[in-house]
This record gives sequence, structure tokens and C-alpha cells, in this order.
Amino acid sequence: MIPTAFSRSLSEVAAPYSALLCDVWGVLHNGLTAYPQASQALVKFREETGSPVVLITNAPRVNTKIIEHITSMGIPQEAYDGVVTSGDVVRLDLITSGFTRIYHIGLEKNHSLFSGLEHQFTHYDDAEIVVCTGLNERDTETPENYRGLFEKLIARGLAFVCANPDIVAEHGDRLVYCAGALAQLYAQMGGRVVISGKPHAPIYDACLLKLKEITGKTFSKKEVLTIGDGLPTDITGAQAYGLDALFVCNGIHAEDFGSNEGSGEEFTPELHLVQDKLRQEGLKARALIPRLI
Repeated sequence: MIPTAFSRSLSEVAAPYSALLCDVWGVLHNGLTAYPQASQALVKFREETGSPVVLITNAPRVNTKIIEHITSMGIPQEAYDGVVTSGDVVRLDLITSGFTRIYHIGLEKNHSLFSGLEHQFTHYDDAEIVVCTGLNERDTETPENYRGLFEKLIARGLAFVCANPDIVAEHGDRLVYCAGALAQLYAQMGGRVVISGKPHAPIYDACLLKLKEITGKTFSKKEVLTIGDGLPTDITGAQAYGLDALFVCNGIHAEDFGSNEGSGEEFTPELHLVQDKLRQEGLKARALIPRLI
């Protein structure tokens, strides 16, 4: 299904559904600033329907850290019932893997992912596994800065665990590379990559379990609507998992849809460009909206 018009609000789309899974970065905030109308849309949905909202994010940190972060940005806890992160899923994978010697690529602030685990950070020469939460210097580096390092990691046969499958994300009015871009290069070079976040099934399995934990009810896939701005992650993941999706067009793809300024909040996408992009990618959406309101 490729919609023939933009929806005006979440309430136009959400009526048939009993639960929402909502992306965070690009929908509720742009990395620096929250979108108040987006969180208020979720508050209204919960108040008027009594139905649950779970935030689903490819953030490479545990959910408690994401709650702290978005609360500090002014996103109210009344907007959601729970949070599931890519970091949560990766953490469970690390526990069951038995690996303890980890070579970490990413910012120190992401070390919360490993808190409480029996692990040690080590040089790649002694590592059993690589865990990537992002670039070490996302403001100045590109994936190509890592090619030489990856040749050494691949030569050792190390698996590359990607804790954030996003290729890029909004950071204010620009886009920055995420761990997914490094995973993409690692795979292209012949290395083995392990991904559990969107668009892959494990994070959606975790979200349905979270909905059951919150409500005591098992939700069928047809009862759940997903909301997101990323075609390779949010929309691809929803489609592969069998969930309907509301595509927020003014996120990371805004420039593809006619914007000259990245993701300006007042920008109205060109409908035919959105439709063409979905067709080119072989994707569908239950509905389209410029920003979540």
C-alpha cells in the first residue's frame, strides 16, 4: 500500500490499532531538540484510547539511559509505557554468548550497555568479539577512517556486533553516521556482522514481549502500528515483521523529498517523491505524515 495523500494527524491513522511502537530519534527529537507536537500526539493517543505505547529505538544504550535522555529533552513519560532499545537486545546476546573480551568501537557514554556484565575491554589483538555502538568521533570521521582497522579485525575472524543499525541519524540540522554505516562497510569487506536492532526481528519480538508485560495481553501483529522515519530500518523492519507502518517523511529522508534544509519542521514533502521512493525501495506504508502531530 502506497498512500495517495498525507495524513493530517496520528488520530486519523491510529484508530484501528490497539498499540503503538514509536521510533525516537527523528520522530520525537532530532538529536538536539524535541518535537513537542510528536510527544503530545502519543500522550493524546494513550489518554483517549487507554492503549499502550512502546518506544522502539536503535540506540546502543540500555532503556533506562534513553528514558533519562529524552526526559531531559522535555519528552514527558506520559507519552509512553515502555522503551525497548537495540542496546537492550545486544546486551542479552552478549550475556548468552559467553564472550568476555570485547573490543569496543564507540563513545564512552555508551559503556552503560556493558554495565554489570562479566567483560573486559581489550585491544583487538586479544579480543573475542567486536561491539560497535557508533563512531569514535562522529563529528569528524566517516566509515572510510575505519577501513585499515577493519582489515585487521577481519583477518582475526572477529564477528562485528552492531548495537545501532542506523546508517545515519539527525543531529540538529545535519546527519551524522551511526554504527550501521560501519557494519555496512565491515560486511562489504567480507567480515561477519551480527545485528539485532531494526530492521531485524529480535527487537520487534522484544517489543511484543514488552507490550504483554505492560498489559498482560498478547497482541497480534495486526493490532500494532509502528511509527518511524527511516526506510531501511523502521519501514523495512515493520514490513518484514508483518506490522503496518506510519512513515514520518520529514526525518532522515527529507532531502529526498524536496527539502533544501535537511529536516526543517515546517517543510512539506512532495508527495510524488515520497511515493516514488517507496516504490523504488519495494516498501509500503499504511500512512504518510510530514511530522508526527
